[in-house]
Amino acid sequence: MPVAFFADLHIHTCLSPCAELSMTPRGIVDKAASLGINILAVCDHNAAENVAVTVDLAKRKGISVIAAMEITSAEEVHVLGFFRNIETVLRMQAVVYEHLQHGENDEDSYGMQVIVNADDEVLGFNRRLLIGATSLSVNRIVDIIHELGGIAAASHIDREGFGIIGQLGFISPDFGFDALEISYRTEYSRALELYEAYRPIPWFSSSDAHRIDEIGRRTSRFMINHATFEELHLALLGKEGRRIFF
Repeated sequence: MPVAFFADLHIHTCLSPCAELSMTPRGIVDKAASLGINILAVCDHNAAENVAVTVDLAKRKGISVIAAMEITSAEEVHVLGFFRNIETVLRMQAVVYEHLQHGENDEDSYGMQVIVNADDEVLGFNRRLLIGATSLSVNRIVDIIHELGGIAAASHIDREGFGIIGQLGFISPDFGFDALEISYRTEYSRALELYEAYRPIPWFSSSDAHRIDEIGRRTSRFMINHATFEELHLALLGKEGRRIFF
């Protein structure tokens, strides 16, 4: 029988240039454990190099980590991709790197992009322009996520900047999103008023944390049997008694 698992499915590590350096995998996992969060998703901007270490650390705390990325489309829309395993998210990363805007990260302007290990030791710095956009359209990003067996969600649709409605003015069914993310800024009742037309697409909400104290400021409750990618997918589909609430 499905039981409640609390999930924060949008967290940035110190690999994202806009995240604080305190957002190490260890710091994130320790904070999530203190809040009783069962499922996390690491969603760094256009990269996934801190996912594996977060997965390993979280296992020790009984927390499941979904391998994920937040990808910036050519239209400057943020798209969340959730994947079955680390190998698949790294395949997505390879595609993103191939299509990412050329240039080198300016740490003074955008922040550091730090790759770390389980002991918070710096392994290196990603020099790509992760803050930039890819040359991939929203449709193409969603298609690639699906080709890799992943789940595609429109990030923070209630945000003007980098949200799909703010950037494009609408969400077409042709985009093929599996889910829509409502940010912590908007309560469910207000979201129903604003986005009723998009209710046929499943919704969830998460923190979009860039700082430790932001983790868990919004979570979603998944009624599922196990804390796995497959069960999350069933919940989005509303199948076999699985459900989502926030």
